[in-house]
Amino acid sequence: MSQMNLLQAINNALDIAMEKDDKVVCFGEDVGFFGGVFRATSHLQEKYGRARCFNTPLVEQGIIGFANGLASQGHKPVAEIQFGDYIFPAFDQIVNETAKFRYRSGNEFDVGGLTIRTPYGGGIKGGHYHSQSPEAYFAHTPGLKIVVPRNPHQAKGLLLASIRDENPVIFFEPKRLYRASVGDVPEEDYELPIGKADVVREGSDITLLAWGAQMEIISDAAEKADKDGIDCEVIDLRSILPWDIETVVSSVQKTGRLLISHEAPLTNGFGAEIAATVQEEAFLSLESPIMRVCGLDVPYPLAHETEYMPDATKVYEAIKRSIHY
Repeated sequence: MSQMNLLQAINNALDIAMEKDDKVVCFGEDVGFFGGVFRATSHLQEKYGRARCFNTPLVEQGIIGFANGLASQGHKPVAEIQFGDYIFPAFDQIVNETAKFRYRSGNEFDVGGLTIRTPYGGGIKGGHYHSQSPEAYFAHTPGLKIVVPRNPHQAKGLLLASIRDENPVIFFEPKRLYRASVGDVPEEDYELPIGKADVVREGSDITLLAWGAQMEIISDAAEKADKDGIDCEVIDLRSILPWDIETVVSSVQKTGRLLISHEAPLTNGFGAEIAATVQEEAFLSLESPIMRVCGLDVPYPLAHETEYMPDATKVYEAIKRSIHY
């Protein structure tokens, strides 16, 4: 067991994947000797050479198009998009090519070995081009998997599982947490299941659900609620697509209440899909309306980032409204 921050855990996962399978290659803008803007790929080019860890031109559509080609021929590319906000030039390649490769060929060929890594989310004073959370755009596209880790231990296990999955995966990394703290991470190779939520804390009064960096926020809110005698169950969804309906619905059937929190704007955020599904599956168990504490329906602001972010106080106030409904 070693102490690692989130970036070190990601680097460790890439190192293990590349060491054990020479079909794994990683590339993107500045990921070679420089190690990427956040240093997630540091020293990998030194260890595995320029043929397996290399820089690309600053063309996101080209990065993913190239990755699709590599994956279709049996390689396992790990393509980095420098910021989640920059993934949109590659949107056509991802939703029209990556996601549909297997379907359009009747499973004759696929790009199942492709993993797309990208940092997402706010909290770093990055402004509107370095702070967005675009997971919901891709959740509308069958054929993809979407994974979001909350800490170093989760990041390593989920990234290794993503690289080895037989379907293309978008791996969103909460950049606010990259160097925020360290945690215990096994040094050995291990995987965590994609599509299975993690019940971080059991409770009886209300279910709090989030993913990525927002897990810290809802956990803090749950501790605030403890002082009011409110017993919160806290769940990390971990995978947006597929998402663990069974675990979430089972929790809501027990607690009778659900609060969903994500950084992305409220309207058409993935929380809306969760809310719709839960009311279909657990309507008679609900004691109050499903609450959503999310980003605002405005472009991500720089000067007013604090007001925009769904913080622990906002979540705590929503918990009380739900309990006293």
